Amino acid sequence: MSEELTTLAEESAHDARAYLATVTEVASGSAPDAAIPMTLLALSQALVMGARLGAIQDILPAERFEADTVEAELDPLRTGIANLFEGLDEYADLVDPVTSTELATGSLSNDVTVVASALAHGLRHFDAGRVSEALWWWQFSYLSDWGERAASALRVLQSLLSHIRLDADQETVADAEFDALHP
Repeated sequence: MSEELTTLAEESAHDARAYLATVTEVASGSAPDAAIPMTLLALSQALVMGARLGAIQDILPAERFEADTVEAELDPLRTGIANLFEGLDEYADLVDPVTSTELATGSLSNDVTVVASALAHGLRHFDAGRVSEALWWWQFSYLSDWGERAASALRVLQSLLSHIRLDADQETVADAEFDALHP
């Protein structure tokens, strides 16, 4: 494996660990006021990782068959995110924005968990020394599944954040600005 791909694998593993740590912390409910911006940031960083993988040629794993891995238990993550985003978890989504205008229902908790599952799966390969398998998995699953889920969730979270920040009562905003400028 080339030095460039080895470096990419190490950076991707770092990004995957950061994503998993952030969404696990968010799902714990320890900082509910930071849940939307922190999840938005984690998804954005994961999408940068995916974009780097999507921008290069297809990676072929060293082995023809994927080694067995033990899948992580992610139901607590899904449940924690669903509880935090109660009332906001489901959203309208397009089945495929290129080939269809058919609407579907998406779920932030499901999207965050799909990304976590794919990144954790690749990390298990990386940690076992199967670097090409990890890169292949992250690239394949980004293009086939988690990239789309992350992008959809990112759009919803960005929309929620902008509504929270911009839909405030104008008088309340003016009072806050006055108080900030005149302590």
